[in-house]
Amino acid sequence: MADNTILAYQRDITKLSSWSESNDLSPTQITYGHLQEFIAQLYDLGLAPRSQGRLISSIKTYYKFLILEDELIDSPAELLETPKLGRKLPDVLNKDELEKIISAIDLSKEGGERNRAIIETLYGCGLRVSELINLRLSDLHFEHDLIQVVGKGNKERLVPINPIAKKYITIYKDEVRRFQKIKPGNEDILFLNRRGGQLTREFIFMMVRSLAKEANIQKKISPHTFRHSFASHLVNNGADIRIVQDLLG
Repeated sequence: MADNTILAYQRDITKLSSWSESNDLSPTQITYGHLQEFIAQLYDLGLAPRSQGRLISSIKTYYKFLILEDELIDSPAELLETPKLGRKLPDVLNKDELEKIISAIDLSKEGGERNRAIIETLYGCGLRVSELINLRLSDLHFEHDLIQVVGKGNKERLVPINPIAKKYITIYKDEVRRFQKIKPGNEDILFLNRRGGQLTREFIFMMVRSLAKEANIQKKISPHTFRHSFASHLVNNGADIRIVQDLLG
């Protein structure tokens, strides 16, 4: 599984571990009633239905593991039911909204040219956040108008890059990045923070939300919004949905 998926499952089991310790319970002492109480507490704290579903899946898998290890005969998680999930489509940005977000970037400030290149790449190539922050200089094949992307499960794919994204990556790379002091081990990473290190997922989320607020966009915006907008705009303009799926990985 992808690293982020593994980390999410680990966080779920850590939550259960902390709760059981605070209630003086070992994993083998936990009952179905205890698990219901644990999940109800997280629900009261605002845990979203999708996160609840993953949490329950994590717990069930954990108890299957304990049975395989001969620590238990039956799983107390067997009867836990995942919440029904409504299928809500993410918001899509139209052309005007995209222009407003890009116009909200102050190119005179430190990080301005980099942030413009990031937004153009998120939208122009339909990348996931993890794919964007791991993009390397050696992945840029501008002579063929392509970039190489490492997606979920370390699967590689080639994605066409449009002239606008290519232009702003080149400006950032040649006029900003080349003058930075780069942390050892990050020499090939494309997008760097001001200390010369790799950007984090959290930084991209905060940057996107800040720009959406500055642009007075009322929709719920995240980095994934640009990926979904990329796909929607291609399909709405006649692209074959199977080709779009391949581009998205």
